[in-house]
Amino acid sequence: MIARTIEEPLREAATLYPVVTLTGPRQSGKTTTCRRVFQHHAYVSLEAPDVRSFAIDDPRGFLRQFPAGVILDEVQNTPDLLSYIQGIVDEDPEPGRFVLTGSQHFALSGQIAQSLAGRTAVLHLLPPSREEVLRFDHAPTTLWETLFHGAYPRILDRGIPPRRWLADYMATYVERDVRQVLQVGDLAAFTNFVRLAAGRSSAELNLSLLGADAGVSHNTAKAWLSVLETSFLVFRAPAFHVNFRKRRVKAPKVHFVDSGLVCYLLGIESPAQLVTHPLRGAVFESWVASEIYKARLHRGLEARISHLRLTRGLEVDLIVEAGPRLIAVEAKSGATAGGGFFKHLGAFAEEMKTQPGAPGVTRRVVYGGDEAQLRSAGELIPWAQIQSVDW
Repeated sequence: MIARTIEEPLREAATLYPVVTLTGPRQSGKTTTCRRVFQHHAYVSLEAPDVRSFAIDDPRGFLRQFPAGVILDEVQNTPDLLSYIQGIVDEDPEPGRFVLTGSQHFALSGQIAQSLAGRTAVLHLLPPSREEVLRFDHAPTTLWETLFHGAYPRILDRGIPPRRWLADYMATYVERDVRQVLQVGDLAAFTNFVRLAAGRSSAELNLSLLGADAGVSHNTAKAWLSVLETSFLVFRAPAFHVNFRKRRVKAPKVHFVDSGLVCYLLGIESPAQLVTHPLRGAVFESWVASEIYKARLHRGLEARISHLRLTRGLEVDLIVEAGPRLIAVEAKSGATAGGGFFKHLGAFAEEMKTQPGAPGVTRRVVYGGDEAQLRSAGELIPWAQIQSVDW
């Protein structure tokens, strides 16, 4: 298995906190990464019924087995165990003793906030970024192959056809996690909802419309979208907050984390079909958003990503809050750089100059072509070099 960018932040966190928690979607590489980084820790999977039963019935005896450190995999299955870990680390706060992994961010974050606040570092591991994908022996080489395959490690490491693996992944996810997290009764309706949501990746979120198309209420659509977020399948890019004189659209955008999963849900069967698909631009924009999201999370940074649309035309696909500056990003799937690529970025930079104390704006266009250019209007970044840019 390839080395992951998050390994160094994990090692650093283990020198500062008695507990390190790594969350992310199923099959993103959490277990492999933790076992690689913490090779001298014991390893226990709490998915196994007999192990889980031991941890639940006799938590003190269970934890007493690991005086030298342990990786507890899928710890959301034994939420009460966190309270006992709290007691142990309060008595002996030796850094890096407990390493926890979990696949359900909402459930796990609530448990951590209650039991381990101030005692654990929380990091997130998503499917590999483009930088990490290139470490596989047979990484996709073209843009459309990259988007079609997505980035789940088993597809890239074992050469499994993407649609076959993703079909199994979705079936397992729906049958297992959805029932556990939200106890959805109508799995067919939920699956249809997920497919409809994929068709709106990179679009502004309208829960009422999405729910109506799926045949469910606004509240049900809201709850189901939250399930996709807590399972790390999608993330929201909220509307950028600034006091422009013009009216600002306040709806967030929703992006799927993995482009291959979007292609599968849209029924796209090959990279060639994606090239001419009417949603290819949306798939590309979500891929760019996800790459930036991963680049920050895998370095242990907050992923402060938003978007902007004013009612009178100004629109910016992505705005990244990167320390003392803003990075305004447009995603263009075309291979030829058009003269209007930087139009909205320039207008946004001018608008920001009207804001007292506003940070500077770096302007970037990520596009489907091959030539990098540093223009007076901003940076033109080929899709294949997105991993070489500091986000």
